[in-house]
Amino acid sequence: MADGQNFDLIVIGAGPGGYVAAIRAAQLGLNVACIDKRKSLGGTCLNIGCIPSKALLQSSEHYEHAQHGLAAHGVKVGKVSFDLDAMMGHKNKVVEDNTKGIEFLFKKNKVTSFHGTARITSATEVDVTSENGDSQTLKTGAILIATGSDSTPLPGLEIDEKQIVTSTGALTLASVPKHLVVVGAGYIGLEMGSVWARLGANVTVIEFLDRITPGMDGEVAKAFQKILEAQGMTFRLGTKVTGAETLKTKVKLSVEAASGGETETIECDTVLVSIGRRPYTNQLGLDEAGITTDERGFIEIDANFQTNVEGIFAIGDCVPGPMLAHKAEDEGVAAAEIIAGETGHVNYDVIPGIVYTWPEVASVGKTEEQLKDDGVDYRVGKFPFSANGRARAANETDGFVKLLADSKTDRLLGAHIIGPDAGTLIHEIVVGMEFGASAEDIARTCHGHPTLSEAVKEAALAVDGRTIHI
Repeated sequence: MADGQNFDLIVIGAGPGGYVAAIRAAQLGLNVACIDKRKSLGGTCLNIGCIPSKALLQSSEHYEHAQHGLAAHGVKVGKVSFDLDAMMGHKNKVVEDNTKGIEFLFKKNKVTSFHGTARITSATEVDVTSENGDSQTLKTGAILIATGSDSTPLPGLEIDEKQIVTSTGALTLASVPKHLVVVGAGYIGLEMGSVWARLGANVTVIEFLDRITPGMDGEVAKAFQKILEAQGMTFRLGTKVTGAETLKTKVKLSVEAASGGETETIECDTVLVSIGRRPYTNQLGLDEAGITTDERGFIEIDANFQTNVEGIFAIGDCVPGPMLAHKAEDEGVAAAEIIAGETGHVNYDVIPGIVYTWPEVASVGKTEEQLKDDGVDYRVGKFPFSANGRARAANETDGFVKLLADSKTDRLLGAHIIGPDAGTLIHEIVVGMEFGASAEDIARTCHGHPTLSEAVKEAALAVDGRTIHI
């Protein structure tokens, strides 16, 4: 393709934020190009993140349920085993189907796709360099940066994606480790730890802080830890990793108390480093283009997703805010609409967060700790799944629904669910909060019986102290 081809919009990055933005902009009549360094579209999420991890979570959950869950329902299956190669094959097929789906959507919406490394040379030009070194310059009316994020490294631990791995390597282990150490008790680490624990690994989670899942409602986090411990996970809280020695068949980790102290050695087969993610903006030419970043490397944007350079926008994990695929998608739609001359908006107060362990954990809005810090007078409504008929029928009674509402107005301020299908149940509250619902609105809405959703209704009733089934 010749240099100087003109586009109305160039999107850099074909992850959930970038490909959604490209499609939405094309729907609005813009001539759009999307550049990604991978040959398969979808970014980290579809290729080495959300989608493959959920495939393995689902497969390992089926295995766990066959081993320990079916007997309670009178289903006898005899000796249960698993085929790791087949699980990986299913995961790879899911990834392939999803990435090919984006290729189809690009063709359907006439989005031009480029594979290569992008570099911004001005607000109207982007250089694209292919794997073989060929380079071309594309001209554009606007640029949208959606390059996502990368795993944050830990000093003293050299990633080889075989023995010391990030989430990428944890998705492709050739065998089940006897002992897996997860460094970091966040969403990703606990999800991947769950996969390998179900398949037989002894899993130790090391967390610098004195609690798991920082940012999660404290009561829910404590209940979550107890459930994971009952599933066989071991937690070392208030502990830091200071170094690692990689041997032929094992890794020796040096750890000590977070506050300092005597060093201890932990031996394991595999180490998963999962201490967070950092914006991925390498080789984009941000400095040369004059684009401002903050002290952590996130691209600074205004309310319209525009950087300090007019005509250059940014969304997703490379800008401040929750590093979530669905947050990036919503920003992609909003940014595309703004670039096309329309109005776009994202309500950051109602973006849900979900941990896809079993049981799942989901939340939206404020935690109790945040409300206390803000001096907000609130009421709490809780209802356990152990008192829900459908949960009892499914033999899935761990956890509860917890709603937080303003004491004066009854407006919902937050919701936190740990239990079966929490990631689905939370969206009733997400929609309610988007429309300014009160706890009474949820409580007065008829819920089908018997469903897990009735636990949400009962929690709303509990805000006013009038639950029916406890």
